[in-house]
Amino acid sequence: MSPENRRAGRPPQDASHRLARAHRILDATADLVLRWGYDKTTVEDIARRAGVAKGTIYLHWRTREELFAALLRRERVEMITEVRRRITDGPGTLRDLLALLATELLGRPMTRASLLGDSEVLGALTRRKRESTAAAELGGDFQTYLGTLREHGALRDDLSPSEQVTTLVSVLYGFLIVAQMMPAEYRPPDERLAELLADAGGRALEPTGPVPAAAARAAARATLDYVDAAVEAAQRKLRVSLGTEESTL
Repeated sequence: MSPENRRAGRPPQDASHRLARAHRILDATADLVLRWGYDKTTVEDIARRAGVAKGTIYLHWRTREELFAALLRRERVEMITEVRRRITDGPGTLRDLLALLATELLGRPMTRASLLGDSEVLGALTRRKRESTAAAELGGDFQTYLGTLREHGALRDDLSPSEQVTTLVSVLYGFLIVAQMMPAEYRPPDERLAELLADAGGRALEPTGPVPAAAARAAARATLDYVDAAVEAAQRKLRVSLGTEESTL
């Protein structure tokens, strides 16, 4: 059947075409939300920008909220995949991981807005994202990762797991929130802010003395394993949002 004769809104039979169309819709959504904000971006606007019928969008996502969730999930996949690509360039310490995560967060406006609950971008979604972001960014897998570092002597052993996570969340949010409150002349460039954040997190949680070589290698392996697991989890959630995998919930 030719494209001219296909009824408007009917999904293409080829799954790859359907997936490409979903990503085109997400591209349009990202551009409009960053330009106008979530509250002012309508499904009609997105459809027009993506070159599809309004009904076509609802073939992929039942609501505008589900569409936006898919967009944030795609952003997370891109962010953590880039962290994974770069993590092997360094020793693989907690400090390295924090620096890369902060760099990617700061360089991605949508992810940054989600983390900070930016009402200009997120609008009505601000409160819900504020309630869920910390758990998403530093959840159970991260606690397991910290526990592994601690076992190998690459982390202070005088803090409980919950205190470790509380410290890291405080450092993360503290640096990002305070930076945007500072006068422009005192606000460091994003690259330097990521370095300061990672340094503070490292000083707060890493041991003060040298880490034995064997322990450092084990810690680097744990860091890589954590990032690999984070990539896999993020990709799985995105596939569910794109309709290429069934949810297990």
